[in-house]
Amino acid sequence: MLRRANIFRLLVLCVLPLAVANSQQPASTPIVLHAARLLQVDTGNLLQPGEILVEGERIKAVGTSVDRPPNAQIIDLGDTTLLPGLIDAHVHLFLHPGAEDLQTVIESVPWRTVLAEQAAKADLMAGFTAERDMGTEGAGSADTAIRNAINQGLIPGPRLRVSGNAIDILGGHEDANHFNPAQHVLSNADYANTADEIIAVMREQHKEGSDFAKIYETGPDRMVPSGSPPCLGDPVCAQIEMGEEPGDPEFWQFHTPYQYTEAQLEAAVAEGARLDANVGVHCQGEPAARFAAIADVASIDHATQLSDVTMRLMRAKGIFAVPTFAIFEYFADHAPTPEAAAREHAMLDYKFREFRRQVAAGVPFAVGSDVGPFPHGTQARELTLMVRYGMKPLAVLQADMINGAKLLRWDGQIGELKAGYYADIIAVPGNPLDDISAVEHVRFVMKNGVVVRQ
Repeated sequence: MLRRANIFRLLVLCVLPLAVANSQQPASTPIVLHAARLLQVDTGNLLQPGEILVEGERIKAVGTSVDRPPNAQIIDLGDTTLLPGLIDAHVHLFLHPGAEDLQTVIESVPWRTVLAEQAAKADLMAGFTAERDMGTEGAGSADTAIRNAINQGLIPGPRLRVSGNAIDILGGHEDANHFNPAQHVLSNADYANTADEIIAVMREQHKEGSDFAKIYETGPDRMVPSGSPPCLGDPVCAQIEMGEEPGDPEFWQFHTPYQYTEAQLEAAVAEGARLDANVGVHCQGEPAARFAAIADVASIDHATQLSDVTMRLMRAKGIFAVPTFAIFEYFADHAPTPEAAAREHAMLDYKFREFRRQVAAGVPFAVGSDVGPFPHGTQARELTLMVRYGMKPLAVLQADMINGAKLLRWDGQIGELKAGYYADIIAVPGNPLDDISAVEHVRFVMKNGVVVRQ
């Protein structure tokens, strides 16, 4: 027999999702947004003032003034700039600040899913209306449930592309390498040691709801101040003439071992195409970046070290580099010891220098923060860092919104303020072309025609 308190809990659980779902439905009447400015991200043209007419889930019209239907709700946002919703191409909804490896061991997947729901809401409130979840770190396909609940209006959150677990080799980047082997601690990723195993894992993940595959392509990273080729004598590297040259003293300061060969990555990309999906790789540097570029992956995430040849391939093929400065900065500023802080800052400084080379070489960028190990909802810091270390504000906004939409395979639907696009809209104080940090202080958020923050 149910106790009265338990009956009440059941009633709340039954009623609450319906109330949340209703709040996520587009307004039945048109909405007109008015602000001091509106940025057309593709051209950099700044409309003053700016207005947007929203009908249902779509943008109906954009201009300095728009038609105002008699029954329209008028929202005056004052001295702000209207922008498309922000896009974070590298997030971890199932991580939160703390010991990353330990939380995946001591926290249950149901509890981590509850926290992921809160993370999705925090990101949306910060203006991120679309995201790519780059691995649940041991929670399997639980991100499918978060995505589907958002899509059904049961919980608030961004549009999501999800991967389930990342894919890794035995003993690789996210394996439980530092735990007592007798305890048989599980990997944070799905094992695949051959091309056939990669394909099998991708098919299983696709069955469980993944939109793309995330692959760990590099292992432990380290600075090598003396400088030496990263894979001298490796026959796989020799096939692409990597590692045989004497080495640029700056370029070869950073070493990171590859995990999959070019042929294995090509098999993954081919399987992704069959599944109508793409492949993003965790890849810090060479020779792995060259393998990934030859294989035609969609993105090289972290991309700390890229050779001239790799950058030419990425530019020619439209492969996006996703720098993820924010996580590097966070680890450097929150290192447990002074020695660790010095190592992290040295790597961050190297990353900034290499980023300037990449900008000068015309590498295409998308914006991803790697948020999760640092607090959700704070990741717009990534755009500020990209401007600080070499890009113009407009170029960063284009990388975030236009390139981000392409990478998430929503181009032509989000990322710009144009008639027919989904009404994913934010407002920030002042003019982000003058001060990009305005995106860290979002004042208004609309997703899919629904006002979620005002």
